[in-house]
Amino acid sequence: MLREISTSYFRGTDFKANIRYDLPASLVVFLVALPLSLGIAIASGAPVMAGLIAGVVGGIVVGFLGGSPLQVSGPAAGLTVVVAELVNTFGWRVTCAITVAAGVLQIVFGLSRVAQSALAIAPVVVHAMLAGIGITIALQQIHVLLGGSSKSDAWENLTALPGQVLDLQHAEVLVGGLVVVIMLSWPMLPARLRKIPGPLVAIVAATLVAALAPIDVDRIDLGGNFFDAISLPELPSGNWSGVVLGVLTVALIASVESLLSAVAVDKMHTGPRTDFNRELLGQGSANIVSGGLGGLPITGVIVRSTTNVTTGARTRTSTILHGFWLLVFSVMLTSLVQQIPQAALAGLLVVIGIQLVKLAHMKLAWRTGDLWVYLITMSSVVFLNLLEGVGIGLAVAIAVLIWRVIRAEMVAEPFGAEGARQWRVSIRGSLSFLALPRLNKTLGSVPADAHVSVELDTDYLDHAAAEMIEDWKRAHEANGGSVHIQQTGKATMEDAPTAPPRRKTASGRGLGLVPWKSWQSTTTTDAGSPRALQPIKEGVDEYHRTGADELLEYLVDLTDVQDPDTLFITCADSRVVPNVITSSGPGDLFTVRNVGNLIPAPPKADVSAEAAIAFAIDELRVSSAVVCGHSSCGAMKALLSTDGASEGGPVGEWLKNAEPSLAAWRAGHPAGLSAAAAGFGDVDQLAIVNVALQVQTLQRHLLVGRAVAEGRLRVAGLFFDIATARVVTVTTTGVEIPQVQTPTPS
Repeated sequence: MLREISTSYFRGTDFKANIRYDLPASLVVFLVALPLSLGIAIASGAPVMAGLIAGVVGGIVVGFLGGSPLQVSGPAAGLTVVVAELVNTFGWRVTCAITVAAGVLQIVFGLSRVAQSALAIAPVVVHAMLAGIGITIALQQIHVLLGGSSKSDAWENLTALPGQVLDLQHAEVLVGGLVVVIMLSWPMLPARLRKIPGPLVAIVAATLVAALAPIDVDRIDLGGNFFDAISLPELPSGNWSGVVLGVLTVALIASVESLLSAVAVDKMHTGPRTDFNRELLGQGSANIVSGGLGGLPITGVIVRSTTNVTTGARTRTSTILHGFWLLVFSVMLTSLVQQIPQAALAGLLVVIGIQLVKLAHMKLAWRTGDLWVYLITMSSVVFLNLLEGVGIGLAVAIAVLIWRVIRAEMVAEPFGAEGARQWRVSIRGSLSFLALPRLNKTLGSVPADAHVSVELDTDYLDHAAAEMIEDWKRAHEANGGSVHIQQTGKATMEDAPTAPPRRKTASGRGLGLVPWKSWQSTTTTDAGSPRALQPIKEGVDEYHRTGADELLEYLVDLTDVQDPDTLFITCADSRVVPNVITSSGPGDLFTVRNVGNLIPAPPKADVSAEAAIAFAIDELRVSSAVVCGHSSCGAMKALLSTDGASEGGPVGEWLKNAEPSLAAWRAGHPAGLSAAAAGFGDVDQLAIVNVALQVQTLQRHLLVGRAVAEGRLRVAGLFFDIATARVVTVTTTGVEIPQVQTPTPS
């Protein structure tokens, strides 16, 4: 099977074209992987050569079989704590058997096609897990760096640290400290120097210092060459429940870490995307082989994968070759490895551990309100164990999620003139029976005789909550008060007794889609006089309550400058909403509106329109210009009703600019004929012809024509059919009706 896959692989890729990229990338990845594989083996309490075995198998087996072409696999820091605990409990050869069984379970995951469901673990828990692992590794290896030995758990390592500092060995500190200094300073060096892997430079420098300086330090003992280290796994003699737990732990963590790493790698390149199920098949196969040969468990490793992508790898050849270089080195150059001081690898692992604790992840957890989840998970991983820590973290994350889902925002406050007895009750979010105590308290705070406006914006509303609101409404009105309920959310009180609590219909109010009259309660004040400016004032208030914070997120980068993509010329008609019909937002459209979406041509050129066109093309350098008309256009109706005759007043004078459109339509313009064939009436046919002619006028414009000729601008026409809420494309020859597929209800 492996032969068939490798043959089809080399036939299916342009091997000769890509090898000039993949070969140098594989060498760099090999140089990064070599010291990391050794260090992770030592930190895991496994034979040192087990790290190299895992590196070789991860590169070659996953390289051929995996679903992520540019991900590099091998022994990873994420499993260090787990493996160390397994080795301490069961011994090394039983741990190898657990690795084999975990690989089989990963293959089951891949064959059952559940790989993507492993990504359901909250990212904050994964980030905290990695941070906890990093702290654990650092606490272990700092003792080795100082000349001592690591303790059995994190608490012992922490409490014994002051004594170890007082009893430090200067030679080990010198060697290990040199590695730490080089690793931490390497990212600050010029880019040309950083092309050489920092870990390799650090280990080589520390080894040379240990060899040349008159100091005595402990060195790595491989216990033989690569083939001598190969050993068969051994079945446990008891404690099968612990073995099963170990298999599940290794399989789950290795799978999740590999899949998350693959997702991250996909974001770094534009090549083929990861087949997640195939990736688990490859990872499982590699763990079966690695465990069977006496190697460490294998996962996708983000450090090596990042190096692979950034050094220019194009295909999986780089990953495979990196494994081959590790094999050659392990077989032929083992004497060099045994010159490396243990303190040097300890320094390398301390830095790796520290780097797993990322400040960016903490800041993200703080911004998203998940900092407690992060801290609890990280602490549990450090002071308990990895599996319990992740389990506790997931439990806390789920509890926080449930709290957020069921917790509705409730506010009751007076508004309007003092003494007007007007109150507003705002309820937003998910409203269930769990929120009834708070709901009862909020409604109970409203005075008995107040005139109350209840703003109900819920995405989840069960029967119990709806019944409480109805009961309160009846009681309040019986005591002389009044209640008006405005429902703008997806879930409504009317549906609560008969429909699911969560509805699939969208309100659109928060998107600026819902007209005022559909949610603002009255059109007059209490005194009966017209509410001058009241609708827009209420609209602004609603925006501040529900939209300002959301919009601010998109305005941060637009505070001082705009960079729109499109000049959008459309009608002043209130039914045309440019950002809605183009799914655009702030900073996307430079919009010009006038009656009839007209572009007056010389000698009748309009100063305002000319200024907008010049600014958009010369200053903003937009990439496209669009003329958008619409159905049932008042300007086109006026033009037809007067049959092109000149009317008095500003409107009549302005519509003279559209007379060529009327003439073209009457002469049988192709766009009008196409619109007629599509079922549009006379007014809409004229509006479509008008768009086509305005596009032509725009193309003949001096600035526009020059930009089009230079290839930096394209001009197009659109038509918004209000009756169907569809947008059609207008060309000089007709209209193109989009084929819109209606989503199937789930």
